[in-house]
Amino acid sequence: MNYVKKWTLFLALPAMLFFTSCSKEDDTFARVTVNGTQLNTTPSDFVVGDRSDFNGDIDASFTGNGGTAIRVFSWNNNLSTADYNADITATSEGSFRMIVRDSEEVTVLDRSIQGGAEPDSFSGVTSAGASGIWTVTIEVTNFTGDGSFSLSEGN
Repeated sequence: MNYVKKWTLFLALPAMLFFTSCSKEDDTFARVTVNGTQLNTTPSDFVVGDRSDFNGDIDASFTGNGGTAIRVFSWNNNLSTADYNADITATSEGSFRMIVRDSEEVTVLDRSIQGGAEPDSFSGVTSAGASGIWTVTIEVTNFTGDGSFSLSEGN
């Protein structure tokens, strides 16, 4: 009986190590969520229509484990500027970039945060642009950590 216990332990230990080393925590990923909706639209899939994906304030988050994602969404801004804020709450590498274009596709904001460096946040007011449906592109590159960003109609 002692012989069976030793063989069971001998076979079970490598199996446990194998399954724990293949856990989902080691998978590379990057995700962007806006107002509770995970974004999946890439620049090549995005088409500006006559309706926006989001109206009102944008409250968003991003997270990653070494992954890269570029996501695009449209946002209805009835004013000519937008207030913005972005913050990395925990990261050691990678970068976050926010590009905002007005309804005429003119870039009114292009800002980045590099992981593991200061500053770890940015905020302000975009340049003036044409009101209507704005396009927001979020780039999370080789990103490990968490962060958030927000947009609201400006003054």
